[in-house]
Amino acid sequence: MKRYRVAFIGCGKRAHEHAIGVQEDSRCEVVALSDISSASAETLNSEFGFQANIYMDHKEMLAKEKPDLVLICLWTPLHLPVFRDCAEAGAKAVLCEKPMSATWGECQEMGRIAEETGCQLTFSLQRRFAKGNQTARRFIKEGRIGQVVRMDLYSPPNLLDCGIHTFDQAISYMDEEPAKWVLGAVDTSEIFNWFNVPSECGASGQIMFTNGVLASFYSGSIDTWEPQQDMMKLWAGVRVTGTKGFIEIMWDGQIVNAVNYEDPSWKPELELSSMSEQMIGYVRHAVDCLETGEEPEVSYQKALRSSEIIFAFYESVRRNARVELPLTGVMDSPFITMLEQGQFTKQGA
Repeated sequence: MKRYRVAFIGCGKRAHEHAIGVQEDSRCEVVALSDISSASAETLNSEFGFQANIYMDHKEMLAKEKPDLVLICLWTPLHLPVFRDCAEAGAKAVLCEKPMSATWGECQEMGRIAEETGCQLTFSLQRRFAKGNQTARRFIKEGRIGQVVRMDLYSPPNLLDCGIHTFDQAISYMDEEPAKWVLGAVDTSEIFNWFNVPSECGASGQIMFTNGVLASFYSGSIDTWEPQQDMMKLWAGVRVTGTKGFIEIMWDGQIVNAVNYEDPSWKPELELSSMSEQMIGYVRHAVDCLETGEEPEVSYQKALRSSEIIFAFYESVRRNARVELPLTGVMDSPFITMLEQGQFTKQGA
Protein backbone atom coordinates (compact mmCIF):
# COMPACT_ATOMS: atom_id res chain seq x y z
CA MET A 1 0.00 0.00 0.00
CA LYS A 2 1.38 3.37 -1.03
CA ARG A 3 1.75 5.95 1.73
CA TYR A 4 1.32 9.67 1.08
CA ARG A 5 3.02 12.49 2.95
CA VAL A 6 0.26 14.90 4.01
CA ALA A 7 0.45 18.51 5.17
CA PHE A 8 -2.12 21.02 6.41
CA ILE A 9 -1.98 24.73 5.67
CA GLY A 10 -4.38 26.36 8.11
CA CYS A 11 -5.21 24.53 11.34
CA GLY A 12 -8.53 26.06 12.44
CA LYS A 13 -12.02 24.59 12.74
CA ARG A 14 -12.29 23.30 9.17
CA ALA A 15 -8.87 21.70 9.41
CA HIS A 16 -10.17 19.64 12.33
CA GLU A 17 -13.05 18.40 10.15
CA HIS A 18 -10.69 17.54 7.29
CA ALA A 19 -8.38 15.81 9.77
CA ILE A 20 -11.11 13.30 10.60
CA GLY A 21 -11.07 12.16 6.98
CA VAL A 22 -7.28 12.05 6.82
CA GLN A 23 -6.99 10.11 10.07
CA GLU A 24 -9.34 7.41 8.78
CA ASP A 25 -7.28 6.78 5.63
CA SER A 26 -4.29 4.55 6.41
CA ARG A 27 -2.58 5.71 3.22
CA CYS A 28 -2.18 9.21 4.71
CA GLU A 29 0.71 10.15 7.00
CA VAL A 30 0.49 13.71 8.31
CA VAL A 31 4.05 15.01 8.41
CA ALA A 32 3.60 18.78 8.73
CA LEU A 33 1.20 21.48 9.89
CA SER A 34 1.40 25.17 9.01
CA ASP A 35 -0.45 28.07 10.60
CA ILE A 36 0.40 31.65 11.51
CA SER A 37 -0.77 30.63 14.99
CA SER A 38 1.53 27.95 16.33
CA ALA A 39 -1.03 27.31 19.09
CA SER A 40 -3.65 26.31 16.49
CA ALA A 41 -1.20 23.92 14.85
CA GLU A 42 -0.19 22.44 18.19
CA THR A 43 -3.85 21.90 19.12
CA LEU A 44 -4.55 20.06 15.85
CA ASN A 45 -1.39 18.01 16.30
CA SER A 46 -2.32 17.04 19.84
CA GLU A 47 -6.00 16.25 19.25
CA PHE A 48 -5.26 13.87 16.37
CA GLY A 49 -1.90 12.55 17.52
CA PHE A 50 -0.23 13.40 14.22
CA GLN A 51 3.27 14.00 15.63
CA ALA A 52 3.80 16.34 12.70
CA ASN A 53 6.40 19.08 12.36
CA ILE A 54 4.95 22.56 12.90
CA TYR A 55 5.68 25.62 10.78
CA MET A 56 4.48 29.21 10.73
CA ASP A 57 5.59 29.70 7.11
CA HIS A 58 3.88 27.38 4.62
CA LYS A 59 6.51 28.00 1.94
CA GLU A 60 9.25 26.81 4.28
CA MET A 61 7.12 23.78 5.11
CA LEU A 62 6.57 22.90 1.44
CA ALA A 63 10.29 23.20 0.69
CA LYS A 64 11.44 21.10 3.63
CA GLU A 65 8.71 18.47 3.89
CA LYS A 66 7.81 18.01 0.19
CA PRO A 67 4.28 16.69 0.90
CA ASP A 68 2.36 14.63 -1.64
CA LEU A 69 -1.05 15.87 -0.46
CA VAL A 70 -1.82 19.30 0.98
CA LEU A 71 -5.04 20.38 2.64
CA ILE A 72 -5.69 24.13 2.35
CA CYS A 73 -8.03 25.23 5.13
CA LEU A 74 -7.70 29.00 4.80
CA TRP A 75 -9.94 31.99 4.19
CA THR A 76 -11.11 32.47 0.61
CA PRO A 77 -8.68 35.19 -0.65
CA LEU A 78 -5.72 32.95 0.24
CA HIS A 79 -6.80 29.95 -1.84
CA LEU A 80 -5.22 30.96 -5.15
CA PRO A 81 -1.77 32.13 -3.93
CA VAL A 82 -1.34 29.21 -1.54
CA PHE A 83 -2.50 26.67 -4.13
CA ARG A 84 0.01 28.14 -6.57
CA ASP A 85 2.74 27.65 -3.97
CA CYS A 86 1.69 24.02 -3.44
CA ALA A 87 1.57 23.21 -7.15
CA GLU A 88 4.95 24.85 -7.79
CA ALA A 89 6.42 22.88 -4.87
CA GLY A 90 5.40 19.63 -6.57
CA ALA A 91 2.37 18.57 -4.53
CA LYS A 92 0.54 15.73 -6.26
CA ALA A 93 -2.87 16.70 -4.90
CA VAL A 94 -4.45 19.63 -3.08
CA LEU A 95 -7.73 19.40 -1.16
CA CYS A 96 -8.88 23.00 -0.81
CA GLU A 97 -11.63 24.53 1.28
CA LYS A 98 -14.51 26.02 -0.71
CA PRO A 99 -15.41 28.42 -2.29
CA MET A 100 -12.80 28.49 -5.03
CA SER A 101 -11.86 32.16 -4.83
CA ALA A 102 -13.26 35.68 -4.51
CA THR A 103 -13.25 36.52 -8.25
CA TRP A 104 -14.08 34.63 -11.41
CA GLY A 105 -10.65 35.32 -12.88
CA GLU A 106 -8.97 33.78 -9.83
CA CYS A 107 -11.20 30.70 -10.05
CA GLN A 108 -10.16 30.21 -13.67
CA GLU A 109 -6.51 30.74 -12.76
CA MET A 110 -6.69 27.96 -10.17
CA GLY A 111 -8.01 25.66 -12.88
CA ARG A 112 -5.27 26.74 -15.27
CA ILE A 113 -2.55 26.03 -12.71
CA ALA A 114 -4.01 22.59 -11.95
CA GLU A 115 -4.15 21.77 -15.65
CA GLU A 116 -0.63 23.03 -16.33
CA THR A 117 1.07 21.33 -13.38
CA GLY A 118 -1.01 18.15 -13.24
CA CYS A 119 -1.74 18.74 -9.57
CA GLN A 120 -5.07 17.12 -8.66
CA LEU A 121 -7.21 19.97 -7.28
CA THR A 122 -10.42 19.29 -5.39
CA PHE A 123 -12.72 21.44 -3.27
CA SER A 124 -14.56 20.48 -0.10
CA LEU A 125 -18.01 20.09 -1.58
CA GLN A 126 -18.18 17.04 0.64
CA ARG A 127 -21.97 16.87 0.68
CA ARG A 128 -21.76 14.88 -2.56
CA PHE A 129 -20.67 12.00 -0.32
CA ALA A 130 -23.75 12.16 1.93
CA LYS A 131 -25.75 8.93 1.67
CA GLY A 132 -29.02 10.75 0.98
CA ASN A 133 -27.52 12.75 -1.89
CA GLN A 134 -26.09 9.58 -3.40
CA THR A 135 -29.50 7.92 -3.08
CA ALA A 136 -31.27 10.93 -4.62
CA ARG A 137 -28.91 10.86 -7.60
CA ARG A 138 -29.68 7.17 -8.06
CA PHE A 139 -33.45 7.72 -7.83
CA ILE A 140 -33.31 10.51 -10.42
CA LYS A 141 -31.13 8.44 -12.75
CA GLU A 142 -33.50 5.48 -12.42
CA GLY A 143 -36.43 7.71 -13.43
CA ARG A 144 -38.31 7.38 -10.11
CA ILE A 145 -39.73 10.89 -10.58
CA GLY A 146 -39.76 10.74 -14.37
CA GLN A 147 -37.96 13.29 -16.53
CA VAL A 148 -36.68 16.25 -14.53
CA VAL A 149 -38.39 19.46 -15.65
CA ARG A 150 -37.89 21.96 -12.83
CA MET A 151 -35.83 22.65 -9.73
CA ASP A 152 -36.22 24.92 -6.72
CA LEU A 153 -32.94 25.76 -5.01
CA TYR A 154 -32.54 27.13 -1.49
CA SER A 155 -29.49 28.36 0.38
CA PRO A 156 -28.60 30.42 3.43
CA PRO A 157 -26.79 33.64 2.57
CA ASN A 158 -24.50 34.09 0.71
CA LEU A 159 -24.06 33.06 -2.92
CA LEU A 160 -20.29 32.59 -2.87
CA ASP A 161 -19.83 30.65 0.34
CA CYS A 162 -23.18 28.86 0.75
CA GLY A 163 -24.80 29.01 -2.66
CA ILE A 164 -21.98 26.95 -4.14
CA HIS A 165 -23.22 23.94 -2.14
CA THR A 166 -26.76 24.28 -3.50
CA PHE A 167 -25.66 24.82 -7.10
CA ASP A 168 -23.26 21.88 -6.87
CA GLN A 169 -26.02 19.70 -5.40
CA ALA A 170 -28.36 20.59 -8.27
CA ILE A 171 -25.72 20.03 -10.95
CA SER A 172 -24.82 16.65 -9.45
CA TYR A 173 -28.48 15.57 -9.69
CA MET A 174 -28.41 16.29 -13.43
CA ASP A 175 -25.26 14.33 -14.19
CA GLU A 176 -23.07 17.47 -14.26
CA GLU A 177 -25.25 19.42 -16.71
CA PRO A 178 -23.89 22.99 -17.13
CA ALA A 179 -25.98 26.15 -16.98
CA LYS A 180 -27.08 27.99 -20.15
CA TRP A 181 -28.07 31.37 -18.70
CA VAL A 182 -28.58 33.14 -15.39
CA LEU A 183 -30.86 35.97 -14.29
CA GLY A 184 -30.29 37.24 -10.78
CA ALA A 185 -30.99 39.86 -8.13
CA VAL A 186 -29.34 40.51 -4.76
CA ASP A 187 -30.49 41.97 -1.46
CA THR A 188 -27.93 44.48 -0.12
CA SER A 189 -29.98 45.87 2.74
CA GLU A 190 -27.20 44.35 4.84
CA ILE A 191 -23.64 43.57 3.76
CA PHE A 192 -22.02 40.51 5.26
CA ASN A 193 -18.35 39.60 5.41
CA TRP A 194 -17.57 35.90 5.14
CA PHE A 195 -13.94 34.84 5.44
CA ASN A 196 -12.76 38.30 4.38
CA VAL A 197 -15.05 38.52 1.33
CA PRO A 198 -18.03 40.93 1.33
CA SER A 199 -21.40 39.52 0.31
CA GLU A 200 -25.09 40.21 -0.04
CA CYS A 201 -27.59 39.13 2.61
CA GLY A 202 -29.96 37.51 0.13
CA ALA A 203 -30.44 36.67 -3.54
CA SER A 204 -33.00 35.29 -5.94
CA GLY A 205 -33.15 34.42 -9.61
CA GLN A 206 -33.40 31.78 -12.29
CA ILE A 207 -30.95 29.42 -13.94
CA MET A 208 -31.64 27.65 -17.21
CA PHE A 209 -29.58 24.51 -17.74
CA THR A 210 -28.53 23.19 -21.14
CA ASN A 211 -30.92 20.24 -20.80
CA GLY A 212 -33.92 22.60 -20.59
CA VAL A 213 -34.41 22.35 -16.81
CA LEU A 214 -35.33 25.72 -15.30
CA ALA A 215 -34.28 26.30 -11.70
CA SER A 216 -35.52 28.99 -9.35
CA PHE A 217 -33.07 30.05 -6.66
CA TYR A 218 -33.56 31.79 -3.33
CA SER A 219 -31.13 32.55 -0.52
CA GLY A 220 -31.45 34.60 2.60
CA SER A 221 -33.68 34.63 5.63
CA ILE A 222 -36.24 31.88 5.05
CA ASP A 223 -39.05 31.02 7.46
CA THR A 224 -38.23 27.52 8.64
CA TRP A 225 -41.59 26.37 9.93
CA GLU A 226 -44.97 25.85 8.30
CA PRO A 227 -47.48 25.34 11.13
CA GLN A 228 -50.29 24.52 8.72
CA GLN A 229 -48.35 21.61 7.26
CA ASP A 230 -46.40 20.76 10.41
CA MET A 231 -43.19 20.34 8.41
CA MET A 232 -39.87 22.02 7.87
CA LYS A 233 -39.33 24.10 4.78
CA LEU A 234 -36.28 23.56 2.62
CA TRP A 235 -33.88 26.26 3.79
CA ALA A 236 -30.75 24.65 2.35
CA GLY A 237 -31.28 22.15 -0.41
CA VAL A 238 -33.07 21.24 -3.62
CA ARG A 239 -36.57 20.32 -4.71
CA VAL A 240 -36.45 18.33 -7.95
CA THR A 241 -39.71 18.11 -9.90
CA GLY A 242 -40.18 15.52 -12.61
CA THR A 243 -42.97 14.34 -14.88
CA LYS A 244 -43.86 11.51 -12.45
CA GLY A 245 -43.25 13.11 -9.06
CA PHE A 246 -40.79 15.11 -6.99
CA ILE A 247 -38.13 14.75 -4.32
CA GLU A 248 -36.93 17.27 -1.72
CA ILE A 249 -33.43 16.93 -0.27
CA MET A 250 -31.61 19.05 2.27
CA TRP A 251 -27.91 19.91 1.88
CA ASP A 252 -26.68 16.93 3.88
CA GLY A 253 -28.87 14.47 2.02
CA GLN A 254 -31.91 14.41 4.33
CA ILE A 255 -34.79 13.39 2.08
CA VAL A 256 -37.58 15.61 3.38
CA ASN A 257 -40.25 14.42 0.98
CA ALA A 258 -40.54 12.17 -2.05
CA VAL A 259 -43.61 11.46 -4.17
CA ASN A 260 -44.22 9.22 -7.15
CA TYR A 261 -47.64 9.96 -8.63
CA GLU A 262 -47.98 6.43 -10.01
CA ASP A 263 -46.87 4.72 -6.78
CA PRO A 264 -48.21 6.50 -3.67
CA SER A 265 -46.60 3.86 -1.44
CA TRP A 266 -43.08 4.93 -2.44
CA LYS A 267 -41.48 6.46 0.66
CA PRO A 268 -37.66 6.49 0.67
CA GLU A 269 -36.04 6.03 4.03
CA LEU A 270 -34.36 9.02 5.64
CA GLU A 271 -30.61 8.54 5.24
CA LEU A 272 -28.48 10.76 7.46
CA SER A 273 -24.75 11.33 7.09
CA SER A 274 -22.68 13.24 9.60
CA MET A 275 -20.10 15.78 8.50
CA SER A 276 -17.44 13.32 9.68
CA GLU A 277 -18.76 10.59 7.36
CA GLN A 278 -18.83 13.03 4.46
CA MET A 279 -15.25 14.17 5.10
CA ILE A 280 -14.07 10.57 5.34
CA GLY A 281 -15.66 9.87 1.97
CA TYR A 282 -14.18 13.03 0.47
CA VAL A 283 -10.60 12.31 1.53
CA ARG A 284 -10.76 8.60 0.64
CA HIS A 285 -12.12 9.38 -2.82
CA ALA A 286 -9.48 12.06 -3.47
CA VAL A 287 -6.70 9.59 -2.62
CA ASP A 288 -8.37 6.88 -4.73
CA CYS A 289 -8.46 9.22 -7.73
CA LEU A 290 -4.82 10.14 -7.23
CA GLU A 291 -4.03 6.45 -7.65
CA THR A 292 -6.42 5.71 -10.53
CA GLY A 293 -6.16 9.00 -12.44
CA GLU A 294 -9.93 9.40 -12.77
CA GLU A 295 -11.62 12.78 -12.32
CA PRO A 296 -12.63 13.27 -8.69
CA GLU A 297 -16.26 13.71 -7.70
CA VAL A 298 -15.37 17.17 -6.38
CA SER A 299 -12.81 18.18 -9.01
CA TYR A 300 -11.97 21.79 -9.81
CA GLN A 301 -13.77 21.33 -13.14
CA LYS A 302 -17.03 20.67 -11.30
CA ALA A 303 -16.41 23.47 -8.81
CA LEU A 304 -15.93 25.82 -11.77
CA ARG A 305 -19.45 25.04 -13.05
CA SER A 306 -21.03 26.16 -9.78
CA SER A 307 -18.70 29.12 -9.43
CA GLU A 308 -19.57 30.29 -12.94
CA ILE A 309 -23.25 30.44 -11.95
CA ILE A 310 -22.38 32.54 -8.90
CA PHE A 311 -20.38 35.13 -10.81
CA ALA A 312 -22.94 35.14 -13.65
CA PHE A 313 -25.55 35.91 -10.98
CA TYR A 314 -23.53 38.95 -9.89
CA GLU A 315 -22.88 39.96 -13.51
CA SER A 316 -26.62 39.82 -14.18
CA VAL A 317 -27.09 42.36 -11.39
CA ARG A 318 -24.41 44.58 -12.89
CA ARG A 319 -25.89 44.42 -16.39
CA ASN A 320 -29.54 44.43 -15.31
CA ALA A 321 -29.94 41.64 -17.84
CA ARG A 322 -29.87 37.91 -18.35
CA VAL A 323 -26.32 36.55 -18.74
CA GLU A 324 -25.56 33.84 -21.27
CA LEU A 325 -22.93 31.23 -20.45
CA PRO A 326 -20.08 30.50 -20.75
CA LEU A 327 -19.25 33.65 -18.80
CA THR A 328 -16.82 35.77 -20.80
CA GLY A 329 -15.38 39.25 -20.41
CA VAL A 330 -15.57 39.01 -16.60
CA MET A 331 -12.49 38.63 -14.40
CA ASP A 332 -13.55 40.40 -11.21
CA SER A 333 -16.34 39.77 -8.75
CA PRO A 334 -19.07 42.03 -10.13
CA PHE A 335 -20.58 42.21 -6.65
CA ILE A 336 -17.36 43.49 -5.02
CA THR A 337 -16.77 45.94 -7.86
CA MET A 338 -20.29 47.37 -7.55
CA LEU A 339 -19.95 47.55 -3.78
CA GLU A 340 -16.64 49.44 -4.02
CA GLN A 341 -18.17 51.83 -6.56
CA GLY A 342 -21.01 52.67 -4.19
CA GLN A 343 -23.76 51.17 -6.32
CA PHE A 344 -25.43 49.57 -3.32
CA THR A 345 -25.80 52.75 -1.29
CA LYS A 346 -29.08 52.66 0.60
CA GLN A 347 -31.79 54.98 -0.63
CA GLY A 348 -31.90 58.14 1.45
CA ALA A 349 -28.48 57.52 2.99
